[in-house]
Amino acid sequence: MMIADQILVKKMNQKVLLNEIVSNSPISRARLSEITGLNKSTVSSQVNTLIEKKLIFEIGQGQSSGGRKPVMLVFNKNAGYSIGIDIGVDSINGILTDLKGNIVVDQSHQLEKPSFDRNKDVLFSMIKELSNQIPDSPYGLIGIGICVPGLVSTEQKVIFTPNFDWNYQIDLKADIEKEFQVPVFIENEANAGAYGEKVFGAAKNYENLIYVSVGTGIGIGIVINHDIYRGVNGFAGEMGHLTIDYNGLKCSCGNKGCWELYASEKALLHTFQQNNRINTSQELIHLANQNDPDVLMALQNFGFYLGIGLTSILNTFNPQAVIIRNDIVEALPMVMNSIRNSISSRSNDQFSNTQELFLSSLGKNAPALGTSSIVIEHFLEMFTS
Repeated sequence: MMIADQILVKKMNQKVLLNEIVSNSPISRARLSEITGLNKSTVSSQVNTLIEKKLIFEIGQGQSSGGRKPVMLVFNKNAGYSIGIDIGVDSINGILTDLKGNIVVDQSHQLEKPSFDRNKDVLFSMIKELSNQIPDSPYGLIGIGICVPGLVSTEQKVIFTPNFDWNYQIDLKADIEKEFQVPVFIENEANAGAYGEKVFGAAKNYENLIYVSVGTGIGIGIVINHDIYRGVNGFAGEMGHLTIDYNGLKCSCGNKGCWELYASEKALLHTFQQNNRINTSQELIHLANQNDPDVLMALQNFGFYLGIGLTSILNTFNPQAVIIRNDIVEALPMVMNSIRNSISSRSNDQFSNTQELFLSSLGKNAPALGTSSIVIEHFLEMFTS
């Protein structure tokens, strides 16, 4: 028992030190001792272990406040590489990142039909192409993270995709692990986007946040106390199917009057597509910039309905921040103004003013970066557990 306890303590110390080096490098051994409270011999021993594992390395001497100049330690962000894939309704986005989340390569492939059976080869081909571009490194490809626009169980099985034809008999995690021989993690798209913003983006300084992905549908990613909140079965955040009109339109989920039927990008474009006037978000953005009155009115309503659902979310979770991810909202400030007006008209001023509402800083790469960060965390955890 004594030996087991000592091994556990060493692992815990190693994890603390690695986290500090990742966050604060370049940093000296002496400074690590000050920050962590660990004695210098423990720091030196565990640092040497991390150097042997090629997770950190030494660089030239830093500045001294007196006495011998310290040797500085740096996290080896190029020790391995992660792949993050975002399978959307209309496209697949893939990125290759180093261990700090810096994008080395990114790819995007448009999908003709929202069907996984039709696009499985596209997914596997993209993973292979990204893998082939990994630079020489001690650990190479450390894992693959994939997110999908639908329900993902705690066992990482895709259960339901309302806007995507999915073969639920496929065990995507097992199939990809068999093909590429690395750990694979499957996540909900909005959860992944929320985590991407939390780790690498606009929400670094927030413990509790809501990420709103507005596309063909509406997905909600929830972060509570720095961690993704998934619920008992992994299905938390399906608030695109919050009812805002109890006698409203029929939704593909089986409900009526769902929020995403009024406030998704698909809903915004639907009216214009019926008369073949506008087919894409970029065309709509262009006409908005030309002050087209019909488009401006539609955008006003778009923001209005987004604000209705967001008010319920704010009242339910009372988060520090809400992050919105959508090309149209990001391109046209008038939509965000409409959202704010809709929320403020339904909320107590003191309540609504305490919560930040802003746009995604990572844009379309947020979900892929989120899955990549999950892979990286798992990889680093293996060395300290």
